[in-house]
Amino acid sequence: MLFQNSLMFGTLFESLWEFLSSGTAVTIYFVTLFLCIAAMISTVLIMVNTDKKNNAQTGGVRFDEEGKLIEDDGITSRFHSLVQTDIEMGSYEPPVYNNRITLDTMCRNFRDYAASQLGLYYSEEDVRKFIAGLGVSHLVVMQGLSGTGKTSMATAFGDYLKNHSTVISVQPMWKERSDIIGYFNEFTKRFSEGTLLKKLYEARYTDEIYVIVLDEMNIARVEYYFADFLSQMELNPQNRYLEVVSDTWPDDPKLLEHGMLRIPENVWFVGTANNDDSTFAISDKVYDRAMVMNLDRKAEIFQPNFNNGDKISFRHFTELINQARAQYRLSDEMQQKIAAVDNFLTDRYRITYGNRIRRQMEEYIPVYMACGGTEEEAVDDLIAKKVLRKLDGLSPVVIRYGMDELEGLFTSVFGADRMPLCRDSLERLRRNAS
Repeated sequence: MLFQNSLMFGTLFESLWEFLSSGTAVTIYFVTLFLCIAAMISTVLIMVNTDKKNNAQTGGVRFDEEGKLIEDDGITSRFHSLVQTDIEMGSYEPPVYNNRITLDTMCRNFRDYAASQLGLYYSEEDVRKFIAGLGVSHLVVMQGLSGTGKTSMATAFGDYLKNHSTVISVQPMWKERSDIIGYFNEFTKRFSEGTLLKKLYEARYTDEIYVIVLDEMNIARVEYYFADFLSQMELNPQNRYLEVVSDTWPDDPKLLEHGMLRIPENVWFVGTANNDDSTFAISDKVYDRAMVMNLDRKAEIFQPNFNNGDKISFRHFTELINQARAQYRLSDEMQQKIAAVDNFLTDRYRITYGNRIRRQMEEYIPVYMACGGTEEEAVDDLIAKKVLRKLDGLSPVVIRYGMDELEGLFTSVFGADRMPLCRDSLERLRRNAS
């Protein structure tokens, strides 16, 4: 019996060995191995997908059943920060504004604030130019030597208004609108909101004055990445819309209208520019739409009065600008002098300033005078940086032609030793043409 069992076991073992050695067994083995590996991969994928949805290991990112991103605060909108602003502004209470201040007092207080609080010293003329420039254009370009206080002046003004300026460092590779406002991320289905977009949206809720500083704005081509804003400046303020996205989602922010955001009037852009080999020349398209301010030297240190800043509303500032234009008009005598310069430049150099610069003169000069300056100072500043600058594009031979007569014209029209900024510009042109 034992022998028969042993014989049977041996027969079964031989049959099993023959089967395991056959091609069929090898096939079954590899199929089983493949199925095990597939099951393992499937398990890992399920775990990763669960991890993604349950926010286990994604650094605060969760997705709902439709694949839309969910923030820790429950916001599912593709514009997380803008919707967050909607929520926060639901309980916003306007601050108490100093709406009795005048432009002249505003200039003096800002100058004292910068000196007493920040240790920054600016001349009265430079402060007037800055404030008056804000009254004409929502883009102010501050250019000059490094270290003369271009960026610090713009940030100090925001501190003075008790609404800190936002500084955006322009990058050399910027070429389009998305570089400055943000872009839609197809993977996360979320809009990557830039700092500028957040501030523009926040400003729509308030009556405060916002200052956006484009630091080293000409390290990239301004007319590329800032093109949409330059175009909007030509439109009525109520019609200035910035396209953010091309479609509309149900949970988009409240103030986003069909994917577009109306550019608020209470936002000013202040660009700082250095003129060296690492930067691009600012085009006429930018210069013509902006108010330009040259900071070529540091102001002398003075003893300031203590000032802790003023909270000034956009509405009151606008009223001050309108009052200045109604009170201080360009005199007939000064209009004739400006026309004499224009006629000479047109006849001799075939250049003239258009309606845009004429309008800027009519707006800038009254505001500058309301800031405590004189009519001649304002005209000197504006002709130097808006009119005579157009001679820079001419050849040295053409510039030399008629230069003596142009200098003589300024003497005969305005008087000897008057219009110092224009005379400095003419002297610079003469040096460059020699």
